[in-house]
Amino acid sequence: MSVRKYRWLTGWLGCAVLYLVIALTLHSCAGNSGDGIITASGTIEATEINVSSKAAGEILKLYTSEGDHIGHGDTIALIDTTAYALQLRQADAAVDLADAQYRLMIKGARSEDVRYTEEALTQAETGLKVAKDDADRMEELYSTQSVTKKQRDDAAARYTVALAQFRSAEQALQKVRTIARPEEIQSAEARLRQTQAARDLLSKALADCNIVSPSKGIVTDRPVEAGELAGMGSIVVTVSKLDTVNLMIYVSEIELGMVKLGQTATVGIDTYPGREFDGRVVYISPIAEFTPKNIQTEDERVKLVFGVKVKIPNPDGILKPGMPADATIDTE
Repeated sequence: MSVRKYRWLTGWLGCAVLYLVIALTLHSCAGNSGDGIITASGTIEATEINVSSKAAGEILKLYTSEGDHIGHGDTIALIDTTAYALQLRQADAAVDLADAQYRLMIKGARSEDVRYTEEALTQAETGLKVAKDDADRMEELYSTQSVTKKQRDDAAARYTVALAQFRSAEQALQKVRTIARPEEIQSAEARLRQTQAARDLLSKALADCNIVSPSKGIVTDRPVEAGELAGMGSIVVTVSKLDTVNLMIYVSEIELGMVKLGQTATVGIDTYPGREFDGRVVYISPIAEFTPKNIQTEDERVKLVFGVKVKIPNPDGILKPGMPADATIDTE
């Protein structure tokens, strides 16, 4: 080989080595761990609320359709209230009956009943006094042999009967005044509370026939139509909260140590090229998992990664669930 060719070959190899070193340096600087920048892709997700029916019945009217914006407390649907209204009337009557029985036991008997038993007690008391005086007198006369033993015994028997009648009248007056034992009053009070609770439960069921939205958002699904029968727990609409959306990305174990809660992220969407959205890391999964099947290539899908959730304000609602997005986290 000539000296000229040898010098040319040496110079060419030196340039190639120099270019290789420069390329490796640039690649190292552009990597996820070289300068504290982590870049990953994911899909926009939104918080979805399945609004279910708390009452069973026919859907009379639906006030929303898919794509409608609704606010907190807006009426979504109306369930037929006919059966619940009838049951509520029946429950009201049961409460009135239980309340009347309870008040009767509390107040006692009617005034005329009380007066009648008081008069009977007075008569029994008078009869007892007469019978006692007669028995005492007969005892004195018998001691002087002025009356026979039979006359004395008859007077004593009349006194015994009069005493029994007096005690019976006394007990009757006490029973009329109280009319019920304490246990019976407690039982009546418990029945009243039971009927009141049943009425309140029906009142709630009647109110639940008016289905309202628990949050503002956009109706993204409405699986029922007016005229269908809704059961308790059946989904009427799905409301997506789009004022704030989430982007779930996945990072490797090496990158995980650089990610912290509260770090800022820049998110790009293919639909809006050149526009960036601000986000913040709000969740870091504590458990490793295999990369989800919808991520990149087959080789990447078998890697162990950790999920990182980025929260993105979306006041205009332009970010939709399902949109692919790229997130860049500046770990420094």
